Amino acid sequence: MLGTASPPAGAEIRPVPRLQLERIVAAALLEDAPAGDLTADLLIPADAQATAFVVAREPGVVSGLEAFATAMRLTDQRLRVEPSVRDGERFEAGARLAVVTGPARGLLTAERVGLNLLQRLSGIATQTRAMVDAAAGHPARIADTRKTTPGLRVLERYAVRCGGGSNHRDNLSEAVMAKDNHLALLGEGEELTAALVGLRARLGHTQHLEVEIDRLDQLEPVVSAGVDTVMLDNFSLEDLAEGVRRVAGRCTVEASGTVTLERIAAIAATGVDVISSGALTHSVRAVDLGLDIDLRGSRADGTEPA
Repeated sequence: MLGTASPPAGAEIRPVPRLQLERIVAAALLEDAPAGDLTADLLIPADAQATAFVVAREPGVVSGLEAFATAMRLTDQRLRVEPSVRDGERFEAGARLAVVTGPARGLLTAERVGLNLLQRLSGIATQTRAMVDAAAGHPARIADTRKTTPGLRVLERYAVRCGGGSNHRDNLSEAVMAKDNHLALLGEGEELTAALVGLRARLGHTQHLEVEIDRLDQLEPVVSAGVDTVMLDNFSLEDLAEGVRRVAGRCTVEASGTVTLERIAAIAATGVDVISSGALTHSVRAVDLGLDIDLRGSRADGTEPA
């Protein structure tokens, strides 16, 4: 069983591999400026220098500072980003999260892509931290799902970790997860148990087996097959608690479906080991952040201010 609460704030956060990060950011920059930035290239002198601050318009939890810095660096290697906070830290409205210095053209060209990533990832981290805090005092982990933005999964999963959450399986190739449509083809009762036992025998010893059920009468045929995790999908609070009692430690118990911030504490109190929520990534609101040019530290002609 997992039985371990979500990582505490301040814990070391596993980063996104640099090659994956650069590939995603480069694709975003190519989408936004396929032939350069027409406005900046024609309006801003080539030697103009700028200083700008990433400023929070509202409180939250930061995630994506390296993605923001990568957008700047891939646009112009002379741009420098100095963060004032670390990913995973809380911030208040008005806080300066980072300062950017260097060529003004590049800074303006990379601004939207950098902020888009930083705002969305911080939104995910903020929502995750709210759910983790709501479940405090119980051992349940808060986990994401595969309901991520196509192409951004590795970054959005990172943002969940920044908020203190845990990651579910990364992809279909990583683990077995038999859902309702799979079970519909396998039968019920002893027939379902036999199918899962046969599946277990074909899996490698490091491969995880999870099965989703939506009724209590499916529980024993699934758990007795030796699964690693049983997911109780859209169960009432009473049935979640009963499911935990019946499993009695034989496998990890995961709750999913209709998971909202308002219900997290009650779900965690049933004793489940994991609470997974697609809302962490599929319906999160971006945190409001801005990139403010420091007029005192920037000159259109590239010279130092008097």
